[in-house]
Amino acid sequence: MSSAFAVILRHFQHNFCIAHIQIPHSTRLSLSTKLKLYNVCILPVMLYGSECWALSKADARKVDALDQWCLRKILDIRWYHRVSNCEVRRLTEQPPLTTIIQKRRLTLFGHLVRMDESVDARRILTAVPQSEWRRPVGRPYTSWMATLKNDLALYNLTLEDAIELALNKLLWRLLVARRAMH
Repeated sequence: MSSAFAVILRHFQHNFCIAHIQIPHSTRLSLSTKLKLYNVCILPVMLYGSECWALSKADARKVDALDQWCLRKILDIRWYHRVSNCEVRRLTEQPPLTTIIQKRRLTLFGHLVRMDESVDARRILTAVPQSEWRRPVGRPYTSWMATLKNDLALYNLTLEDAIELALNKLLWRLLVARRAMH
């Protein structure tokens, strides 16, 4: 995992979790208010630019662990309470962050596919690297395209099939929204 990503995770864990916002003891916020604050104030900061992230499995686990940690703090659940992660998700009705990131990545993919073919972003999407090209030393192993192909595999789609589907905006939105719900 890149050191910048690790610094961001630590920064959120120590400074931005809603559980650490200083609230006078006389004021008790309801769970729905805490979750609204989390969704409006915390998640947009945590997910900024996430549609462009090339997450490895280890990074995805860390992102979900941070999200789970924040939700447990909001619910005031300690480790000795023995509450499962599924129960925390059921109580808060929050999807995992990796699901939200995946939905955003697929939405961006659909947007890129529908761009004019002369736009650089679209040409990069469909470009094929030279056969002898290799990643420079020190660069991440996981690329955005590899992450996207893993996302599409969950739909049983190839990249070519996904490009055809994404050209129909309404159909692509339905497909992405349906998968995000499950």
